[in-house]
Amino acid sequence: MNLLLIIIVVVAVVLLITGGFVQSLQFLLWVGIVLAVIAVILFIFRAITGRKDV
Repeated sequence: MNLLLIIIVVVAVVLLITGGFVQSLQFLLWVGIVLAVIAVILFIFRAITGRKDV
């Protein structure tokens, strides 16, 4: 019975850690998408205005 309890605790801890990583990775994914959209908008703006300076 103790072995079963230890296995359940280990699985619960692993699931908690994995859930935290997935949430943080999902947040970072959204940050990356927003930054990519901003970069595309700036690239299009530079292409339309014809600016060559950085």
